[in-house]
Amino acid sequence: LESLGLTPSAYLVGWAASGCHPATMGIGPVPAVKKLFDRTGLSFPDMDLVELNEAFACQVLAVLKGWGWNDPDKLNVNGSGISLGHPIGATGGRILADMLAELHRREGRYALETMCIGGGQGIAAIFERAA
Repeated sequence: LESLGLTPSAYLVGWAASGCHPATMGIGPVPAVKKLFDRTGLSFPDMDLVELNEAFACQVLAVLKGWGWNDPDKLNVNGSGISLGHPIGATGGRILADMLAELHRREGRYALETMCIGGGQGIAAIFERAA
């Protein structure tokens, strides 16, 4: 990056993927986040932003219930999949770009990106803003 005159926007702290029954594929972020928090020692109070891919409105409610967490000041603060779009194959990139821009705007430290994946998976990643 230095040779190109670029600096990183953020660093990947950790990630986790998990499976769930295909009939309840929307709740995949619940076990993925638990696994990720166990790996990193971080938790929801450490997060300045949380992005939950909103595949369906009811899916968000189920995941929030599974997490036992809901903070509207940190969750999908600029909209989500239903309002901003769900570009198949590029959803993770869209979420990450929006999330990191907001993390820098707020001068936060950590952001959590989560997604459910059709067929019965979930994925979660924590990013730390570069100084």
